[in-house]
Amino acid sequence: MRKMEFKMERTGLLKAGDKVTITEGVLPSNYYYVIDPSLAMSANIPFRYRLKSREGMVTDVIENARGFYVTAEFDEPEVDMT
Repeated sequence: MRKMEFKMERTGLLKAGDKVTITEGVLPSNYYYVIDPSLAMSANIPFRYRLKSREGMVTDVIENARGFYVTAEFDEPEVDMT
């Protein structure tokens, strides 16, 4: 299972166990993903790590000093982006 992190601006929009739908956006050299309807947004993802799934499941929502972060899991192989 592939996990991705999304930044959420307000608390309470998503919780663990929620099914989510993803919209893909394209930049000149990256993709980015938004949990519909504009609830959270991913970082920029290089073309070679494109997400093929459009539906996933929220596995965790955390709050830290920088804001709220949602981890979602998708039914495709894990990608090492390091």
